[in-house]
Amino acid sequence: MAIHLSWKQPISYIAIAALGAGVAITGDRLINLPASIAQVPTPAQVTATKPNPPSAPANVATPTNFITAAVEKVGPAVVRIDSTQKVQSPFPEGFDDPMFRQFFGGKMPSSQEVRRGVGSGFIIDGDGKILTNAHVVAGSDTVKVTLTDGRSFTGKVLGADTVTDVAVVKIDANNLPAVRLGNSDQLKPGEWAIAIGNPLGLDNTVTEGIISATGRSSRNVGVPAERVNFIQTDAAINPGNSGGPLLNAQGEVIGMNTAIIQNAQGIGFAIPINTAKNIADQLIANGKVEHAYLGIQMVNLSPELKKQINEDPNSNMTVQQDQGVLIAKVMPDSPAAKAGLKSGDVIDRINNQAMKDASTIQQVVEQTPVGNELQIGVTRNGQPVTLSVRVGTLPRQDS
Repeated sequence: MAIHLSWKQPISYIAIAALGAGVAITGDRLINLPASIAQVPTPAQVTATKPNPPSAPANVATPTNFITAAVEKVGPAVVRIDSTQKVQSPFPEGFDDPMFRQFFGGKMPSSQEVRRGVGSGFIIDGDGKILTNAHVVAGSDTVKVTLTDGRSFTGKVLGADTVTDVAVVKIDANNLPAVRLGNSDQLKPGEWAIAIGNPLGLDNTVTEGIISATGRSSRNVGVPAERVNFIQTDAAINPGNSGGPLLNAQGEVIGMNTAIIQNAQGIGFAIPINTAKNIADQLIANGKVEHAYLGIQMVNLSPELKKQINEDPNSNMTVQQDQGVLIAKVMPDSPAAKAGLKSGDVIDRINNQAMKDASTIQQVVEQTPVGNELQIGVTRNGQPVTLSVRVGTLPRQDS
């Protein structure tokens, strides 16, 4: 039974195919968020202070600072990606009138326009494999890769995953400079962050800042169809930075720049490199990625939300609990539907582990191999129920 979600609450999606990964060649994404989110600084932004570099004495050579050293190390491995896509252009209204058709033998001529975009990427091995954003290259007819030494190559897209916005491009070259990957799982707010890319078409632009926060959910960032816990940084990121590397003070890649919030200042987001590398390995091996899928929409309960749902004549459910994770909707023919999960169930446990919020449940599902079973404990009409759900594969967007 369909549920009219009239209450104004964020919903976490598991099993909804990616719907907003961006036009293939836009070069970057601008995300609209409420002003209350965009304007509130994180604790790291408030307390972290950037040290002032010491002044060099007169007539003494200034030593290379760590930012310069990192850029000199990584810069040659950062590339510019130009993509094109042919799209059909509709004729102006009225041109499909029969009077006009008689001049074309009953058929209107086709019209095409070429959309062009620019983004960034970075070489991950000397044989020419390049990591970038899916929205930079997915659906493109041509991909041109330009190195910092001026050489240009035609790129082949080995795979693009719109669910995580990660893509791998291959060029026919050897002995290329490659980046060194860091460990994004160890990042802490307040650490240095250095971004390199081609914002606004300005090649090899460097900006610096700090890690403002980690673990920003895709729902918080404004792209709920994606499955990424983003790095937030105040290093300047602009259109064209998409796919470029975010570095730590040692010059290691800790993230891939991907999105900015429109009309906000000092807020940008990057895909953690551990996530990007995992997706890239699957794209290189198989050309695609299988994402775990249950087929439910969830929302975190609160006393206020409970009241809203129970007072909403269109909600078609009654909620008895003040806390927990409510299943707001079950997708037809999904693994959850086949297992017997229902709208109105409140998820309490998965594999005997307590579940406190929707983000935790989503992480558990994503880490479960397709085909494995999850024991999901729910409260239904005040009674505990345990169901076995076999994890499926997230349907492809183009299927």
